[in-house]
Amino acid sequence: MGQGQQENVATSLAGAVSEEISASLAPVDAELARRYPGDPGTRQPVHTVYVPGDVFAADTIRSWGDRALAALDEHAPDAASFAAVLGLTDDLAEPVYDRVRAKLEREPIEDLRVDFEDGYGPRPDAEEDEAAARAARLIAEAYENGTAAPYMGIRMKCMEAPVRDRGIRTLDIFLTGLMESGGLPSGLVLTLPKVTYAEQVTAMVRLLEEFEKARGLEPGRIGFEIQIETSQSILATDGTATVARMIQAAEGRATGLHYGTFDYSACLGVSAAYQASDHPAADHAKAIMQVAAAGTGVRVSDGSTNVLPIGPTEKVHDAWRLHYGLTRRALARAYYQGWDMHPGHIPTRYAAVFAFYREGFEQAAARLSRYANHTDGDVMDEPATAKALSGYLLRGLDCGALDIAEVARVTGLTRADLEGFAVPRRGDLTISAK
Repeated sequence: MGQGQQENVATSLAGAVSEEISASLAPVDAELARRYPGDPGTRQPVHTVYVPGDVFAADTIRSWGDRALAALDEHAPDAASFAAVLGLTDDLAEPVYDRVRAKLEREPIEDLRVDFEDGYGPRPDAEEDEAAARAARLIAEAYENGTAAPYMGIRMKCMEAPVRDRGIRTLDIFLTGLMESGGLPSGLVLTLPKVTYAEQVTAMVRLLEEFEKARGLEPGRIGFEIQIETSQSILATDGTATVARMIQAAEGRATGLHYGTFDYSACLGVSAAYQASDHPAADHAKAIMQVAAAGTGVRVSDGSTNVLPIGPTEKVHDAWRLHYGLTRRALARAYYQGWDMHPGHIPTRYAAVFAFYREGFEQAAARLSRYANHTDGDVMDEPATAKALSGYLLRGLDCGALDIAEVARVTGLTRADLEGFAVPRRGDLTISAK
């Protein structure tokens, strides 16, 4: 057959066959779209900072940034000394250090949770009432005057019987306070801790539904994170993955799964000296969380380290190296968020995040550029990989590790282009690149 001659195309199946199959799979199509909507395409913070309800103040965010900068000034006053502590390569030392300092000055905390659970403990009702109302007022003021973190909210007490009523009341006071101060901020995040049964998630959904009705809010306006810190939240008595049922029980309101390092470790009998986010028990729990959340739009967050970078310089450096290593380990395993417990953790959180994105930037950007322009390279990428590459670049942009100008220089793409690759239409991932 000569070049340019049209190919003869023949089929054997009647058109009705395809229609019948599509009709038979319609319920599955609807179920797939409902249960697995994909990533929401919004910014995910790189960390969550927990501050007890009685400690949280109007200057908490700025105070954490100033204390983190002071730690750098005292224990790593320049790029070379900081790089030596963390093992950064020469080409990363200056860019990472400069960006860490700039981040601490501009946006030291990306996600803050005022804690009314373990970090706060049992208090007289009147005292917790006042603290919850104060938290609402201060958060509302922070969003109004531009000093808020991108995400802020509270962690209430759990849905277990001894503290259930207290947790519900605190949540009601906090949300009501926000409404009275002008409405719910777009960055509002709530955390439900110590969840053991999917029914507790359902109860949280009903609670939020009632609040939305009472205040005339759009149904589904308020979402929440589920904290995974008990063995029962990973494996149910019948051997099934409880966490998957919890996501479904949230009826679309679940925004995240947060791993609780120390409660979960203790629940399994891990001795205190070995309770860490890189323990095999932690890896198992987070792997289950990750698979259960994949495709649902629910983000997974790692836990924290309780080794604080305080004291003499040698001790601070040891704690920094530990925290940096754990954060890099988590990032390589696609846990893009974690907890930070002390201002001294913030420099190494951002150092790890910035190094992770900067050291892989050129290669990822070049691969995405070749994919977008259908040019040959040493790797044959498909739409799923393009999604991962663009997601990597977007995360780097969101946290400040990368600048849009340098990304555009290498890729020739705009942020809108990157977002188009990162959140493709369902079905696009099955189409191979040309």
